[in-house]
Amino acid sequence: MFAGLSKRHVMAALVAFATIAAAGSASAQGQPSPNAILLAKQIVQLKGVGNVMDPIARGVVEKVKSTVMQTNFMFQKDINDITVQLHKEFDGRSSELVDQTAQLYASRFTEPELKQILTYYQSPLGKKMLAEEPQILDDSMRQITGWADNLSIDIMARMRDEMKKRGHDI
Repeated sequence: MFAGLSKRHVMAALVAFATIAAAGSASAQGQPSPNAILLAKQIVQLKGVGNVMDPIARGVVEKVKSTVMQTNFMFQKDINDITVQLHKEFDGRSSELVDQTAQLYASRFTEPELKQILTYYQSPLGKKMLAEEPQILDDSMRQITGWADNLSIDIMARMRDEMKKRGHDI
């Protein structure tokens, strides 16, 4: 679904979507003030959520194009023309996710906390955190993948051992 996106973009998008999904089950502090939402939006923008989400809308348009092309390949020119139009229409929609994410921050942190978070991200250490975090996420994804691969090998070996004890060779 996210063909052409980096692991970092996919991971960040998944984190953002998980955060948005969790919003429904989390208890809110009440309705955040407009100022809290503005502070939260600044935080979200500093964290680059919009940049991470932008390729998702483009990827969804391309995914739909690919699906339509599979059964309607004879209309390729029209589908390509419509795809260009749809990119113009939908590529900017990631701002909706920025607003939703800002709303989530504003509903979980008080206005003074949001000011402290914003101050942190504007500090030299906060800027370094923002610069280094994408690489940390990339490295973490590689580690997680390797760990899961090794775990899979261990689990398969145990499954075979247990099945063998029961008289089954798999």
